[in-house]
Amino acid sequence: MKQVRRREVIRTGTTVEQMVRAIADMIVTGAILPGEKLDEISLASRFEVSRTPVREALRELGAMGLVGREPNRSAVVTNVTGTYLHSMFEAMAELEGICARLSAERMTVDERRALELEHRGSMRLVHAGAEEDYAAHNTEFHTRLYRGAHNDHVFEMVTQTRARLAPFRRAQFRLPGRLAKSYEEHDQIVTAIIRADAAAAGQAAYSHVAIVSDASAVFATAGE
Repeated sequence: MKQVRRREVIRTGTTVEQMVRAIADMIVTGAILPGEKLDEISLASRFEVSRTPVREALRELGAMGLVGREPNRSAVVTNVTGTYLHSMFEAMAELEGICARLSAERMTVDERRALELEHRGSMRLVHAGAEEDYAAHNTEFHTRLYRGAHNDHVFEMVTQTRARLAPFRRAQFRLPGRLAKSYEEHDQIVTAIIRADAAAAGQAAYSHVAIVSDASAVFATAGE
């Protein structure tokens, strides 16, 4: 993986979710390199927990494709190539486009109002440069789009795909100026949905994820 500006990783907590996030961030940013072993004992000591939650965190990272493990062997960091990352984002862009289009057609008045209010409120996070808080907002924003489509099967597919891409989508906000650009892209989606313009909403969402793909590509290797 290409290395970008490193940040010192600070212990973020002891829950499985927090460990998944912290370890994923280390992998995505290159603090832990492909092929490196992830020792359960060392990680348990780092997070001051037993080996059980560490084992569960590594299992979830395996489901994301960031960690591999063979029977009776230590977990190792996998090599996420740019080609594979692109293929996942390509699928995600199509699914997000569908969700935004259906949301423009099916969202209730209250759902549209809530989406708009949440979006406008996120501007304060952009001004503050609050990367972590904006990343949390971003997850909620897109979840509203998925639910607004009112299609349970599409919701299941898009949330599963998002889970695998979560570390890369979150990492994009470390890039200079990305918060403001993300807000602008969200604004195009929201405007189209408020106007019930399904075609424009779908295109805006598709383009948004395509841009996220380009922004996130810096965190993966360039080839097979």
